[in-house]
Parts: sequence; structure tokens; C-alpha cells
Amino acid sequence: MDLKDYFENTSGTGILSTADNTGNVDAAIYSRPHLMEDGSLAFIMRDRLSHTNLQSNPRAVYLFIEQGKGFNGKRLYLTMTKEEKNSDLIASLKRREHNPTTDEDRFLVYFTIDRERPLVGDSFEE
Repeated sequence: MDLKDYFENTSGTGILSTADNTGNVDAAIYSRPHLMEDGSLAFIMRDRLSHTNLQSNPRAVYLFIEQGKGFNGKRLYLTMTKEEKNSDLIASLKRREHNPTTDEDRFLVYFTIDRERPLVGDSFEE
């Protein structure tokens, strides 16, 4: 199953980990990513710590834990490539209703997938 089908058809919990340029680490709950036609992966973000960290350190890890018994899922090692601010594409991709009472900026942040590993196990070799 390719990643687009996987994330469209698999329920679970996602965690995006980022770090700033001095190594201070953050982890935050994130929805399933959007797989774009060009092969990149994208998240809709608000201007919070994860987004701020990516401005000085473009690397991140997305951990996806499948719903159900056991420890199934994926680890995706990512590098940010670009972002869009408040674009029409964000509105078309969103899966939940946006709270119209907030005027917070939203960013569509694109990543290349550098490496994919299972949730548990697997050796890490460059």
C-alpha cells in the first residue's frame, strides 16, 4: 500500500517532532499528513512551536501509531522544502471545520520524505 492510500485508510495518532537550531526538541499531536501529487508530504500548521522550529531547522520526524492492538505504524524522517501561508489549497485540504472566530494564520508546510521506517524495530543505516 502506498503512503497516500495508507494515510487515507488507516486511523491512528500522529506525532510530529521538531527541534530548533540549538537542539531544543518539541513533539506535538498532528493529523494524518496530506500526500501531494508531486510526492511531497504536507501538514497544515498554525504558527506555534513546531512551525517556529522548522524556520531554523528544517528536519522533523512524524510518528504514526495505528489504532488497534499492538505497535503498528510508521516513522517518517522529513525535510521541509517550502510553505504557503493562508492559501486556498489549505481550505480544500482541511479535514475538520476551521473555527471562524480565530484569525490565526495557517501554513501548508511541505516536506520530502528522507526515510520511512516501521513504528518499532528495523535498523537505522544511512
